Amino acid sequence: MFVVTGATGNVGRSLVQALAATGAQVTATSRGISAADVPEGVGYTRADLVDPESLRPVFDGADALFLQNAGPSAHLLRPQDILDVAKAGGVGRVVLLSSQGAATRPRSASHGGTARAIEEAVRQSGMAWTILRPGGFNSNAYAWAESVRTRRTVAAPFADIGLPTIDPDDIAEVAAATLREDGHAGQIYELTGPALSTPRQRAEAIADALGEPVRFIEQTRDEARVQMLRLMPEPVVETTLTILGEPTPAERRISPDVEQVLGRAPRTFADWAKRCIAAFR
Repeated sequence: MFVVTGATGNVGRSLVQALAATGAQVTATSRGISAADVPEGVGYTRADLVDPESLRPVFDGADALFLQNAGPSAHLLRPQDILDVAKAGGVGRVVLLSSQGAATRPRSASHGGTARAIEEAVRQSGMAWTILRPGGFNSNAYAWAESVRTRRTVAAPFADIGLPTIDPDDIAEVAAATLREDGHAGQIYELTGPALSTPRQRAEAIADALGEPVRFIEQTRDEARVQMLRLMPEPVVETTLTILGEPTPAERRISPDVEQVLGRAPRTFADWAKRCIAAFR
């Protein structure tokens, strides 16, 4: 049995569907999960990664675990406790959804430091482990959905600086493969899209998928900072803006790992925009 944490998120939801489509037994878990969040026949349990004891019933009889680093709540995790509870339930394999920042921003608590600590706990767990380090998600463009729907505009800083953002469904497919197949133990996979794309180009891809013009408005760093502070803590905002505006060569590198695992190239941002365009109409 596979246990998928974060099962209502952009990656977890797709991973549950991918595993269920193979006929695998899956238990999906998150804090607010309901029957509407999972395919028919998939078990689900409400549990909180911040409370490892809440996961104990989930792991009973499980073989493998997909563990996400819990995003903004990652600093609250006690990863060793989670892994101990998982092992007690019979889990022998763990796939961790970490972050590219664990390698590129290891001293940034908001982007790499916490992720690196969770990775270390996984490596020392005694279980077979695989670590996935994605860069920016294509689904971050959902932040533009309201302005595209109501004004046909996109506002973003650093209009012409490209990053190889990735489709969350590609992350989910890699996770499914590493959970189900042998040969991935002890591997760290860096997951990116197939090409650099800029905010301006991503807005154009949304416009193409809509079949209507979308006006791009380039923000200053300060304008973007004010907007982002409404949703995120200041340290997260500052590091995010630095990555977007002054990415390191490692953050701009296009990784071959998705193709290595899946045997096909990762999807483009335009592919994602076409599939998810309903959110922008």
